[in-house]
Amino acid sequence: MVLISVMYPSDSGSRFDMDYYLKKHMPLVSQRWSSKGLHDYTVLKGAGTPDGGTAPYQVIANLRFDSADAFKKAASEDGPEIFGDIPNFTDAQPVVQISDFAE
Repeated sequence: MVLISVMYPSDSGSRFDMDYYLKKHMPLVSQRWSSKGLHDYTVLKGAGTPDGGTAPYQVIANLRFDSADAFKKAASEDGPEIFGDIPNFTDAQPVVQISDFAE
């Protein structure tokens, strides 16, 4: 099991349509990838830093996948549709990280 984190930086002036993201984009991700190794996902909205500053990421989506290979295969098959949808909700460039769970 791996965790795929898709992080959208809190760049000043960037837009993020959370309503579209939650009601259209993430259901699309779930619909396309659930049969390809996606177990579930959570969406986190950046609230700030301990010193009262702006959170480095405005939104982080964490997707639990069977494996990094399963994610890579799903992304190669459905990437154009899913990644092509990003401009519909943000102009921020996402950062993607694959993480293993510590044992």
